[in-house]
Amino acid sequence: MEELLELLKDGHARSLEMLATELGTDVDDIRRKLEYLEAIKVIRKISITPCGAEHCSECVSHAHSDTAPCKGCLPEGGFKNMGDMWEVVT
Repeated sequence: MEELLELLKDGHARSLEMLATELGTDVDDIRRKLEYLEAIKVIRKISITPCGAEHCSECVSHAHSDTAPCKGCLPEGGFKNMGDMWEVVT
């Protein structure tokens, strides 16, 4: 579990498959560990909120349609292949 927490601390997005490979285990094991760590509030999953987010200066300062995300929030092509992100709660 400590190795998983160390990986999550680096701030890089990873798929479950990537985490399993890096830790030499399977996806089901990683999923169980992540669920447990979330349940005891050691980690939390980060939600990526494109466009319209209050913290986004691009969205606040420029009007744009709901179907065209601003470049400041969402890169071209979206986040399809980024994987998930969790942060360690301190």
